Amino acid sequence: MSSGNSREQISIVPVNSIDASFLTRLGLCLEERFLAPFLVRAPVRMPKTALNGVRGQLFAGALVARLATSYPPKEGYVLGITDYDLYKTSARYIFGEGDPVTRIALVSRHRLSPDFYGEQPDENVLFQRTLKEAVRSIGHAFGLHNCLNQRCAMHHADSIFETDNRLSHLCDGCEKRARAQRS
Repeated sequence: MSSGNSREQISIVPVNSIDASFLTRLGLCLEERFLAPFLVRAPVRMPKTALNGVRGQLFAGALVARLATSYPPKEGYVLGITDYDLYKTSARYIFGEGDPVTRIALVSRHRLSPDFYGEQPDENVLFQRTLKEAVRSIGHAFGLHNCLNQRCAMHHADSIFETDNRLSHLCDGCEKRARAQRS
């Protein structure tokens, strides 16, 4: 299996408890965008004791390690969805990330939720933001890089405003690069 093969399955793995209908809807949208079958898998458990006690956040590397142990890379791509606030050594927080070596992508819904910003909870806004970050994270797992086009899903977002400005699909240039990498 080559990295970025669009026919390889994308396993969506909830971390602890995420609504099944949310994950199925997300999977259907990802299947349409990447032309890859999806499967919602059994949840991976991450106890609150795994959080960094000072930061109150989960180190993204710890979640990647747990996902890699539960779902080895040879079985396609893995997208972990969590409500924990994620961080990595180089960033105070991350909305999501993906790695072509491990073939694992992550999305944290924590800072994507409108109520994080003091707004009314809105499941559709949360879903659209999660979809945008999932497309970007899986794109990175497929080997795509950040895009300068601010509307492309592969554009790096430093704020929720930039996430909201992006579309939930790849621009023509990124789509061409993705097709080239998958062939």
